[in-house]
Amino acid sequence: RLDEGELSELPKKLETTLTALQIELSIISAEVTSSAEEDEKRVKQRIVLAQIEEALDACEIIAAFDPEKSAAWIAEEKSGSRRLYSGPLDVGGDLYAHLFKGHSCVLTSATMQLGGSFEAIAARLGLRDQNVWQGSDLGSPFNYRKQGILYVATDLPRPGRSGISEAALERALELAEAAGGGVLGLFSSLKAAEQAAEYFAQESDLRVFLQGEAPINQLISDFADSKNSCLFGTLSLWQGVDLPGDKCRLVLIDRIPFPRPNDPYISARTRAAEAAGRSGFAEVSLSHAALLLAQGAGRLIRTRSDKGVVAVLDQRLTTARYAGYLLKSLPPFWRTTDQQTVIGALKRLKEKG
Repeated sequence: RLDEGELSELPKKLETTLTALQIELSIISAEVTSSAEEDEKRVKQRIVLAQIEEALDACEIIAAFDPEKSAAWIAEEKSGSRRLYSGPLDVGGDLYAHLFKGHSCVLTSATMQLGGSFEAIAARLGLRDQNVWQGSDLGSPFNYRKQGILYVATDLPRPGRSGISEAALERALELAEAAGGGVLGLFSSLKAAEQAAEYFAQESDLRVFLQGEAPINQLISDFADSKNSCLFGTLSLWQGVDLPGDKCRLVLIDRIPFPRPNDPYISARTRAAEAAGRSGFAEVSLSHAALLLAQGAGRLIRTRSDKGVVAVLDQRLTTARYAGYLLKSLPPFWRTTDQQTVIGALKRLKEKG
């Protein structure tokens, strides 16, 4: 019965509960271990012991909570119950000490360069000394400037904190109808995705598949099999979705995907960076947004013959002081802020499809 939110220290009643839980789990573990089970029940016995060991490890980690090294917070689930979460602020030191040190490793990904540099991801991995690593950009088999357009809607108002604006919805629909479907809508929140789906249902004949209405793999499959449709969702769609050809002609991004400012884990990591004399915004929020933006934009071009548009309905991608960092994190698409140019390109793609 603790309040929601971040913990700066463990309340006494939580410490007492953790101690009691550890004692009870240890007693149960001993009883399970000593019980003479038949052969067919030993598999279940091992599973139960593994679960108990995992719970004991969790209790030990939380009991040793240090706000300078980890974050802990309580969140209310949809069921109404409350759950205690804890996570380390930095895993880089452990990764370097136990995984990388003394070994030669090759780390590869399509989105390791943020802001045109490998330094952000290297630091997160514990490779803070540039003498122990080197980064190489091996390029891409795709001709991004000829295959894709990055359109930033600079004439739209800056995104607010509550959902998506009417003007952004109107622009999204105009772009989607020009494309004639094949639209992957990546939204910063489920609320925004739901608003967009409702708006499209009222104002358009395009079919919309919305995250949460069915298992994500089924939604992706149904979307791929449907010519004139849209797939709207949040984080699950920003990465790992592969829709080659004209299945995806337009990737719509409602706003720069900064983490929620009230996210307790993000807040704790930001404070830790600032306490160490670094920029919390740049190290945590900006790098998070850059990585997610690169992953989202990467849904568009999947083969050498793919063509399409990434449309970002957030003027900050060109006007904010950090815009250059974000743009350097994206594939080198041909860029424009002209609405009619993009509408024309999407209509031509629709005709070819």
